[in-house]
Amino acid sequence: MNSLLYPMFCLVLLTTVVALMTLACRVKSVSSGVVKLRYYQLMQGDDAVPEIVTRTTRCANNLFEIPVLFYVVCTLYISLAVESTAALVLAWLFVGFRCVQAIIHLSYNNVLHRMSAFWGAFICMLLLWIVLLGKL
Repeated sequence: MNSLLYPMFCLVLLTTVVALMTLACRVKSVSSGVVKLRYYQLMQGDDAVPEIVTRTTRCANNLFEIPVLFYVVCTLYISLAVESTAALVLAWLFVGFRCVQAIIHLSYNNVLHRMSAFWGAFICMLLLWIVLLGKL
């Protein structure tokens, strides 16, 4: 079994945790009466949405953007039976940077720190593609 499955699974776990946090924040905002349920039909309206709802939603959305390219490249490594220690290290670094980015986003939300984690992950993902192309 290809060991790239493990970092992929960890990213799936991160996405699941953030999605559950998002759901919990949305349910709490409705049950407390701060946001009306109809707001979530189109994600717009006159409701004053709590910052935590916006942050968790955006963090969850981010986990369906650049990580898609990560899932594709890892799947290619696996399907083409390309073994690479460099790819494995880059994959784990990508997951680590994405975890750091999510933690920053959901806690103190410093944009410069979050951007640094984003670019670290982005560079790892790009290098995964470059290494793969070099192995073909």
